[in-house]
Amino acid sequence: MKSSHKGFADGALFALNVFILVLLLAGDSLVVPQWLQPAGRLHPLVLHFPIVILMLAMLMEYFRFRPEFIDEKLYQSFTNYLLVLGALFASITVIMGLLLSHEAGYEGSNLQWHKWFGVGVAFVGYGVYLIRNRERYTATIAKTGALVTVFCLIMAGHFGGNITHGEDFVFGPVMDKDKKQVPINEALVYQDVIAPIFEAKCQSCHNAAKTKGGLKLTDEESILKGGKKGKLFVAGNPQISLLLQRIHLPEAEKKHMPPIGKPQLTDEEKLLLYFWVKNNADFKKKVIDLPATDSLRVIASSFLKPAESTEEAYAFSAASENDIKKLNNNYRVVYPLAAESPALAVNIYNKSTFNVKALEELSPISKQVVSLDLNKMPVKDADLKAVAKLENLRRLVLNFSDVTGKGLKELSGLKNLHSLSLAGVKLTLADIKQLSAIKSLTELAVWDTGLKPDDFKSLQAGNKQLKVLTGFKDDGKPVKLTNPELKNTAVIFSESYPLQLANPIKGVEIRYTTDNSAPDSVRSQLYKRVTVITQSTVIKARAFKTGWLGSDEVQFNVYKCRYTPDSVMFITRPDDKYKGDGAKTIIDKDLGGTGFGNGKWLASQKDLEMMMWFNKPIEMHSLELNTMRNIGSQIFLAASIEVWGGADKDHLKLLSILKTATPLKADAFGLVPLSCKLKTPQKVACIKLIAKPIKVVPDWHSAKGKPGWVFMDELFIN
Repeated sequence: MKSSHKGFADGALFALNVFILVLLLAGDSLVVPQWLQPAGRLHPLVLHFPIVILMLAMLMEYFRFRPEFIDEKLYQSFTNYLLVLGALFASITVIMGLLLSHEAGYEGSNLQWHKWFGVGVAFVGYGVYLIRNRERYTATIAKTGALVTVFCLIMAGHFGGNITHGEDFVFGPVMDKDKKQVPINEALVYQDVIAPIFEAKCQSCHNAAKTKGGLKLTDEESILKGGKKGKLFVAGNPQISLLLQRIHLPEAEKKHMPPIGKPQLTDEEKLLLYFWVKNNADFKKKVIDLPATDSLRVIASSFLKPAESTEEAYAFSAASENDIKKLNNNYRVVYPLAAESPALAVNIYNKSTFNVKALEELSPISKQVVSLDLNKMPVKDADLKAVAKLENLRRLVLNFSDVTGKGLKELSGLKNLHSLSLAGVKLTLADIKQLSAIKSLTELAVWDTGLKPDDFKSLQAGNKQLKVLTGFKDDGKPVKLTNPELKNTAVIFSESYPLQLANPIKGVEIRYTTDNSAPDSVRSQLYKRVTVITQSTVIKARAFKTGWLGSDEVQFNVYKCRYTPDSVMFITRPDDKYKGDGAKTIIDKDLGGTGFGNGKWLASQKDLEMMMWFNKPIEMHSLELNTMRNIGSQIFLAASIEVWGGADKDHLKLLSILKTATPLKADAFGLVPLSCKLKTPQKVACIKLIAKPIKVVPDWHSAKGKPGWVFMDELFIN
C-alpha cells in the first residue's frame, strides 16, 4: 500500500473510531439534527458492503500464516487492502446506525445487541488491521481476531434482522418451533387466532426494537396503549377504530397497512380483526366460550384444529409411506394427524387443476383418511361418490364448492362423520334432510346457504348432539363484504368469454369496469350472467349490498388469443434466475401469477429478443404481452416493445412499437398487459419480439442508477 494512501486510511480509521466512541459516550443525550438524519437512514443500504469485504478479509487473515501464503506478497498485500477497506466502511456503517438509532421507533433489547455487536465488528476489525504487521502478531491471534469478527458480524446480522423483519428472522427457519394448529377446544381468541395475524403481518414494523409510529403489537399492554396516533381501536366499536380504518384503505394509500410490498391481510384475517374488536377485544376468552353461531367463532374455526380426542383408537393400520409420498403433489397435501397415528388428513387446493381424479387417486389410503378439506374447490354432486368411499372420514369441508345439495345423499354411508362444513353452498330444506341418516354428525356449518335457523329444528330433533353453525348475526352494524370471485376456470380464450363473477353472500350486487377506472355502486356496469367479453380485458370489480360495507376492489385479467406460434426461440436469453421453462414459456398458456420467483416468468435487465414462426401465415392485428410491475422489487414495465414481422426471419419489418410512460413512485403492483396494435393488418409467418427494460432506475428508487427488470410470462396474438 502506498504510504500516502496508507497514511490517509490510518488517519480516517482513527478519526472514525474516535467519532464512534463520542457517539457511544453521548448516549441518549445526543440529538441528531434533521439535516443529518438522511445519513443515518443510509445505514441499511451501506451495511451490505462491509459485510462482504470483512468476511473475505477475515477468511484470508485466518489462513495467512499457512506456509504457502506467508511469503506470498500479493496475498498479504491484498488482505491488507481488504482489511482497511472493510474496517473503513464498517466504521462508517456503525456511525450511520448510531445516528439512525436516535430516531423515533427504534428501541428495545434487539437494538442494543445489534448496536454493540456492530460496534464490535468495527473495533475488532480496526484492531486486527493495526496489529497485523507487528512482530508479536501470531497465527493464534490472527485466527482469534478473524473468528471474533465473523461472530460479531453474524450476531449483528441476526439482531438487525429481528429489528427489520421481526423476531428470529435469521435463525427462525432452523429453530424448533411448534407451528401446529391449536385444537379449537383449547384455543384462546387472542393468543391463537389474533396474535398470529399480528405476528405474520404487522410485527416486522411494530416490534420491541422497531416501533413505527410509536406502536408495538407484541403484547396486550402495548396494543391497548396504541401509538402516536392514539388508541389502536375502540373496544366494541370497529367503525371508529384506527386499526380497521388503516387495513381497509386502498393499497395505494400511503396510510394503508400493511404497507404496499409487505404481505397483505386476507379477507378472513380482516374479518377476524373486525369481529375481535366488535366483541370488545378480549385477551383472555377461549374460542369455545363464544356462542356456536358467533361470527368470530365460525371464522376462527377454519384457522384451528378440530377438537378431536387424542385418545381415539383407530381400528385401521397405517398406510404405506410410499403411497403417501406419491399422493403429495402441487395440488394435494396428505399428512398424518399426529405422530405415530395412522389417521391421515388431506387438503386439496388449486381449483384450476381440480377434477374428480384428485379424489379417486386416494383409493390406496381410503381407510386412513379421516379429514378431507375441499374448501373453495369446484366439487360437483357426482364427485361426492368418490368422497363416500373414504369410509373412516370424520371431518369434511365443502365450503363454497359447486355441490348443489342433491348429492348429499351420497354422504349418508359415512357412519363416522362428525363434522361437515357446507358454508356458501346453496341448499334447500329437502337437501339438508338427507343428512339425518348420519347419526354420528355432531357439527354442521351452514352459514350463507340460504337456510334459516328454524329449518334445522327437525334435523336436531333426531340428533340431540348436533350443533348447527348458521354464521353471522345481523345486529344492524355494517360488515365489509367479501370480494367478488371469478368462477371461470380459464382466463385465456380465442373468440368470446362468458364472464362469470360471483360472491358467496346472497343478494350482493357486483359492479365492474373495463376501462381501468375504479368501480362504484352507481355509475359502474352491473354484472349480469349474460355478460360476454370479446377482447382482452382488465376487469375491476367490487361487491355492494344495502347495509354492508362495499368489498375491496379486485382485478381479473382475461386474455384473447387467436393464434399461437408453432415454434419459438430466444435471440437473447433471459437471466438464468428467471428463465421459466425456456422459450416456450411465452406461449404455453400457463400464466405466472403474482409470484415472480415461481419459475413461470421470463425476465432480464437487458433487451430480451425472441423469434416465433407459424407453419401457415396468419393475419395479425395486434400482439399483447402480459408483464409484471413490482416497483419495490425493481420490476418495471418495459420501456418499449417492438414487434417485427414478415414472411421469414430475413424479411422482417417493424410493425408496431409501444413506449410506456415514465415510471412513478406511486405505481401500484400489478399484472399489466401491454398491447401493440398494428395500424393495418399484416400477413406474417415470422415474428420478432423485442422487450426493452428501462436502462436506469429513477433517482427516487433505492436501486437508482441500475437497470430495471422486465418480466413477461405470456403473449397473445390476434
